[in-house]
Amino acid sequence: MSADVQTSLRGPQAYGLAQKAIAVMEAHHVWPTVRNYHLWLHYVSETEGPLAQEIDRLLAAGEPITETLGEHLAATYLPEAKLNGGILEAGDVLSAELSSVTRAIENVQRSTEEYGQELATASERLTDENQVKSVVEDLTAATQKVQADNKSLEAQLAETTAELGRLRENLDQVRRDAMTDGLTGLTNRKAFDEKLAALCAQAEEQGQPMALAIIDIDHFKGFNDAWGHQIGDQVLRYVSSVIGRMGAHPRVAARYGGEEFAIIFPTEGGRSAMAVLEEIRTEVSSRSLKRRSTNEDLGAITVSAGFAERLKGESITSLVDRADAALYASKHAGRNRTTAAPPAAAVDRVSAA
Repeated sequence: MSADVQTSLRGPQAYGLAQKAIAVMEAHHVWPTVRNYHLWLHYVSETEGPLAQEIDRLLAAGEPITETLGEHLAATYLPEAKLNGGILEAGDVLSAELSSVTRAIENVQRSTEEYGQELATASERLTDENQVKSVVEDLTAATQKVQADNKSLEAQLAETTAELGRLRENLDQVRRDAMTDGLTGLTNRKAFDEKLAALCAQAEEQGQPMALAIIDIDHFKGFNDAWGHQIGDQVLRYVSSVIGRMGAHPRVAARYGGEEFAIIFPTEGGRSAMAVLEEIRTEVSSRSLKRRSTNEDLGAITVSAGFAERLKGESITSLVDRADAALYASKHAGRNRTTAAPPAAAVDRVSAA
């Protein structure tokens, strides 16, 4: 589920969205299965998203949303469905390859057994001088058959090895797609949450510094309402390109939700985080964006940021809350600035999380 939908489902509006999704499904005679609910929840939550646009196009054309079409839409537009579909497809390919290898191995086993039997009878037949030529011919034929079957097995194993390599690459790509925000190309919220948990555990175990930053585009809602969602998407992509470049590996840059972004700074402290966030803030505000279709000046974009340096024993919840509080301090102080979270007097400890 995308970061925007996840964010929408964590507030009072969640019940309204759920009711709206059920109502829309009923209106279009779509059964409320788990997959369909997931699909239409995306539809009502991201009305300008690619999934909603495709469903609107289909409905406008009078095309019914059948189970087959629903499966296709889910596989195309929902990251989780892409991942599951990729795994199922990989399983089918792997099963077919293993079946081929099994058949080739069985052929070699049969040939080897037959060759053994041929050798066993050959010694008896060799006592008869009249049988020598026949025995040699039979052994030669049996040897050639075993060699041919072995070559066939080697070729099959080589083909299977190559296919497994392609399969691994495809699965890696499917997983990357499922862990990536479709609009910005940054890590999505699901992958970010997993990475944050892993890096917090690593920092605690190894006694390393770590910082977390949350960044928000200033006045984005008003800008989006004034110029439209397509221009809003252009702004999101622009800001994310700056954040993604400054938050490249080993840092983790993610779209946190809506117009919010986050960066994890593993093995880095607050001073480093402050320098990077200030560079991001300065670069984002240095450019005046223009509308691509008309070259119309859209004005400058600014961002506010807040960060917290992780304290020893601090839980993930406490770290996120402190970074979030620092962000809101930046907004309340006039926006277009970076604020460091003060160390908490008594942090929420890991053991209590």
